[in-house]
Amino acid sequence: MSPVVATLWLVNVTLDTGGQLAFKAAASDPRAGDGVARWRYMASRPWIWLGILAYVTHLLSWIAFLSLVDLSQGVLLASINIVAIMIAGRWLFREKLTPLRVGGILLVSAGVAIVGMGG
Repeated sequence: MSPVVATLWLVNVTLDTGGQLAFKAAASDPRAGDGVARWRYMASRPWIWLGILAYVTHLLSWIAFLSLVDLSQGVLLASINIVAIMIAGRWLFREKLTPLRVGGILLVSAGVAIVGMGG
């Protein structure tokens, strides 16, 4: 994997993970209320806008990444986002990592490593 591809891959993982975490922070604020009031509250908070910015930037970096790798390889390498999001969710939101989830993390990580080495 070339340095440019590796950098774009890390940027994609970071932006996707950051966007998911920002959306989770916006959606899980206990002060948000219910219904339309919840959406208004979330729209007034920076987390939702940070998530949107991360996703728009992620889209652009994803296109750049895909211009340099095969789609089949790119999609499989992007699967590591699942691992990053699960670990960050555990760390920031105290979400549970059950034995099955840990097993999934290990399998996804092994798959990404195999695809990364074979690219």
